[in-house]
Amino acid sequence: MEESKFKFPTETIELPSKGLIYPEDNPLSSGTIEMKYMTAKEEDILSNQSYIQNGTVLDKLLKSLIISKIDYNELIVGDKNAIMIAARVLGYGKDYEFEYKGERVSVDLSTLENKVFDEKAITRGVNEFPFTLPSSDTKITYKLLTHKDEMAIDAEIKGMKKINKNADPAVSTRLKAMILSVNGDDDRKTVREFVDNYLLARDARAFRQHVREVQPDVDLNVMVEVNGGMEAIDIPITVNFFWPDASV
Repeated sequence: MEESKFKFPTETIELPSKGLIYPEDNPLSSGTIEMKYMTAKEEDILSNQSYIQNGTVLDKLLKSLIISKIDYNELIVGDKNAIMIAARVLGYGKDYEFEYKGERVSVDLSTLENKVFDEKAITRGVNEFPFTLPSSDTKITYKLLTHKDEMAIDAEIKGMKKINKNADPAVSTRLKAMILSVNGDDDRKTVREFVDNYLLARDARAFRQHVREVQPDVDLNVMVEVNGGMEAIDIPITVNFFWPDASV
């Protein structure tokens, strides 16, 4: 078969984790992935109403853009965020406009940098970390969530809401997925019982803050000019992020 004369332009994207989270035999351990620029095929994905309604449109888009032979399900959330930012830049350019406090604000997405994290805290290829809950002095281990974990969490939450429409188990369900052991006990029943009955709200808050501070991710905090002054904000990922022509 004759090789196509058309070549996709591609870019190498650096993962915030630098690949340290993944086993050395995993392609993601290289710390980079290759992505292609968006084409009409990807615009079709973005406009697919079925994908939009079932919430899979962005994952379909990113899978289509990634050239590297990786398992998308194994991406930790911070690395997936970096890929999403890169996809937006490659598809619609680096300038992202949104409304903040009644003003139009523009951010140069190409200036965003990956968060600095303590590489020494990671055992190469091991997604497990220790933390001591400050109020109860309980010792836990936890993992950084992957795309597969996020999908399982969403499915569990939807299932629970079918049973009880007024239930809002998002926080506890995520904690149960992240926490791997409690005081050395890694039995899943023990972890779930701990989160439901013994995890203090102040400890849960401290744990979530700890994870936000240490996990590899893209730093979405930027300085913007608002009402004549400079203010630090986290970039909002609205419908306009991948649909810049949307009047939302």
